Amino acid sequence: MNTRLIAILLACFTSSLAFAQPDPCKSDISGDGIVAGADLSVVLSSWGPCVDCGGDLDGNDLVDGVDLATLLTFWGSTCAPTATAMQPTFAPLQGGTLVTLVGDHLLSPTGVTFGGTPATIVSSTRTSVTALAPERRAGVVPVVVSTQGGSVSVGSFTYYGAPTLTDASPSTVAAVGGSTVVITGTGFYGPSVSFNGVPASPVYVQSPTQLSALVPAGLLGSSVTISVSTAAGAATLKDALTYIPVDVPPWATIIEPTPNPLVIRSEAIRDAILATGRAWRVRDNLSEIEMMLIPPGSFVMGCSASNAIGCDSDEIPVRSVTLTDAFYLGRCEVTQRQWSLAMSGENPSAFQPPLASLNLNRPVELVSWNAIQQFLVATGMRLPTEAEWEYSYRAGTMTAFHGFTGYLDGTNDDALVGSIAWFVVNANGATRSVGTKSSNGFGLRDMSGNVWEWVADWYASSYDGSSSATNPTGPATGDRRVIRGGSLFSNAGSLRASSRGGGVPDGVWSDVGFRVARNP
Repeated sequence: MNTRLIAILLACFTSSLAFAQPDPCKSDISGDGIVAGADLSVVLSSWGPCVDCGGDLDGNDLVDGVDLATLLTFWGSTCAPTATAMQPTFAPLQGGTLVTLVGDHLLSPTGVTFGGTPATIVSSTRTSVTALAPERRAGVVPVVVSTQGGSVSVGSFTYYGAPTLTDASPSTVAAVGGSTVVITGTGFYGPSVSFNGVPASPVYVQSPTQLSALVPAGLLGSSVTISVSTAAGAATLKDALTYIPVDVPPWATIIEPTPNPLVIRSEAIRDAILATGRAWRVRDNLSEIEMMLIPPGSFVMGCSASNAIGCDSDEIPVRSVTLTDAFYLGRCEVTQRQWSLAMSGENPSAFQPPLASLNLNRPVELVSWNAIQQFLVATGMRLPTEAEWEYSYRAGTMTAFHGFTGYLDGTNDDALVGSIAWFVVNANGATRSVGTKSSNGFGLRDMSGNVWEWVADWYASSYDGSSSATNPTGPATGDRRVIRGGSLFSNAGSLRASSRGGGVPDGVWSDVGFRVARNP
């Protein structure tokens, strides 16, 4: 040690103790878990004025005697490592996977273990350690990294064996390709998927026991073998799927040809859609409106009270209704952009977004029933009947509010409505972009809230004798048209499946819009 250094140490050490930092880990500049020579070298090499340098322990942009005294005060102190993340968190049984552990004070680790089994350390910095996962049996084990300052658990690590396959849904897929198939089994860690040897892309891993993938095109009537491969091995499911024809409307482009099991959770509804032989999810070429196929079926129409709100007199009597034909219904309410596209740039809406955002994805409103007829002529669309609307809202449920994730059979609980609707409690006095709340059993969104929706029927004060039980179209005449679904200004009671309202055909309101239907 030279004369200058000795003088610095003698002059500063005692007189500057009061300025020492209370945290010894701050003096571990190198991050190796101990305050020692490596840290002293940093202080001496950066002596003098500096900005954001490691030796400036008191943060005054100057490395001087105060910083040196602080370091010497904690000389020999150890600092325990910390851990915040690990990537990846799984590996095959044979080991050999590079795993990076992230934290602090990790520069010179003395060991990394997976369930107590030592790993080979490949590299380390102050904030990370990379090691090779050792060979182990299948299961979940803790990962621990140790330094001179101590040890810390980084988290749990999963060792997995070769995958297994148990099921695929649906069992029929479109020959044109593009169907989503959900595959169940085990060991889905970093998998690749192929159908009859053709790689699938993209592949979405929902969990180690479930994944989904898009099926490529194939020969009509042929069967499909699914293969799933990981670093631990491969598995196949022979003749798991069959290619079927799907009819695409001449006015539309396919988005998804067959029902996605992650969206249409009910097998009965998926089967009903497949039985039509028509594409499930399409986009209208002219208007760019996304539409979902609604299969024919029967349902109970009318009064569905919630826990807090009873039914009004215009929701009775309850009756059985049958719809004999499939139809397409807009996935969401018609947006300001879609209206403007069809109506030569016109946008009558009160809740237009700021010009800077250019986001016209809010529902169009301030449109009368009469004005909508011009839109329908321009696009070849129509309004749904009231029966079609309620059937589509319910999607197989009989509760006040339609189903959603966690409540697939629907609910009568008014407190849960915020999951499916923008209404007086959460809308803050303005419409919101469509499609941002949970979908129902048909994959439709915003059937509750945001804006009321005009339908085709004349309004009647009850269902008594107003129309047929098969494909009803409502009264032949009237002075108001039906609106359905509630709006941003509504309470939960107006968001119920059976709640009804009416408006004069030439009336406009800032919370009334519409949704379109179309025949195949």
